[in-house]
Amino acid sequence: MKLGNQELISIAIIVVGSYALVTIGKYVIRRYLQKTYNDPTDKEFPVTSLNFFYNTFAFLVYTIAVMAIIYTIPQFKHIGKTLFAGAGIFAAIIGFASQQAFSNIIGGVFLVLFKPFRVGDLIRVGQINEGYVEDITLRHTVIKDFENKRIVIPNSLISTETIHNSTLKDPRVLNRIPFGISYDSNVELAISIIRKHAKQHSLQMDYRSEIEKQEVTEDIDVRVISWDDSSITLRAYIWTESQHDGFMLRTDLYQTVKKDFEENGIEIPFPHRTIVYKNHEQKEKI
Repeated sequence: MKLGNQELISIAIIVVGSYALVTIGKYVIRRYLQKTYNDPTDKEFPVTSLNFFYNTFAFLVYTIAVMAIIYTIPQFKHIGKTLFAGAGIFAAIIGFASQQAFSNIIGGVFLVLFKPFRVGDLIRVGQINEGYVEDITLRHTVIKDFENKRIVIPNSLISTETIHNSTLKDPRVLNRIPFGISYDSNVELAISIIRKHAKQHSLQMDYRSEIEKQEVTEDIDVRVISWDDSSITLRAYIWTESQHDGFMLRTDLYQTVKKDFEENGIEIPFPHRTIVYKNHEQKEKI
């Protein structure tokens, strides 16, 4: 299939023009939102809407560009006429094949309109996929997990799942950290050790009101939660600014508290099993 100079020039113009149009469209959308929100670094700046509108605009422009290129090439025009001759069957096939695609597009629109999460939010989809939202496209949502891997979830699927959003509205987290001690250990001493190390940690936040501070209420609440088979479970309630800070605080406390427990004779229990062997003496029958 040979193309004439006119066709080549037309194709080049379409390719360059579509790329330029997409670039200009992205710039215009960003400039409009910047004028509306003034500061792009502001948390209220709609990065999610910006990315979604840009992806939608780019998809439409490139789709039109591909159709224009097909119309420009005579051989492709002939194929197109042949396909349209059986338009009924062709439409049925396309409609069946595009059901999932349209479902993903509608799901993406709903995600942008109702905003259960935004780009940059820390979310967990269902009970497995957890990470930071990196992008929302027409078809899927991209999540970057804690191992720096990208999880691509179709919009139709993510719209039907339960979403745990750790960033929406209030990113603060109340971390409930359990500690197990033996029944022979001093409970009051263990509580004071946990409270001491929690107060000393740089990521711990005090969100008490001025009235609560004047009443000398403890900023770190530690309670006895349960009496288990081999341990007494204590639970510390500690505020941090984010879930990430909470994870770092938890791991640090497990290390420092264990060392202090050992120095003060507070035992961290582990399951014990007692096995009894019985000797059965056989009696001789007389």
